[in-house]
Amino acid sequence: MKCPYCHHDDTQVIDTRAPEDGNTIRRRRRCTQCDKRFTTYERIELAMPVIVKKNGSRTEFETGKLRGSLMLALRKRPVSAEAVDTAIQRIEEKLLSSGEREVNSGYIGELVMRELKRLDKIAYIRFASVYKSFEDLSEFAEAIQEVKKN
Repeated sequence: MKCPYCHHDDTQVIDTRAPEDGNTIRRRRRCTQCDKRFTTYERIELAMPVIVKKNGSRTEFETGKLRGSLMLALRKRPVSAEAVDTAIQRIEEKLLSSGEREVNSGYIGELVMRELKRLDKIAYIRFASVYKSFEDLSEFAEAIQEVKKN
């Protein structure tokens, strides 16, 4: 690790601590040349899979887009922000644990539908009606019957 003060290449780790969240490691370092001290943080960097859209184009996974889709379906519904965050986290964990470098957008849509069904049945129907492009009332009725079963 280069010293941020003198840019010398050799630094020593003096102290290492893992904060309570367990997602980072804090290290106190000392430059062997100028003797100044500084702190560095190590964080896990995970690569989300690339999303393959229906038209074949590829795009980066964006948590903001996922959150926007969920929030649109959940608009004016009594679901807490913590519940939405937990759903997003479950979807991201599912994507990471798949081990795939690319996933179809349809797979993400299915994960979103699964989470919405768990969070709020009305939001699930809203999302499903757009996602599955319902053409008539019978498709709505089928979706409602499906929700009623569970």
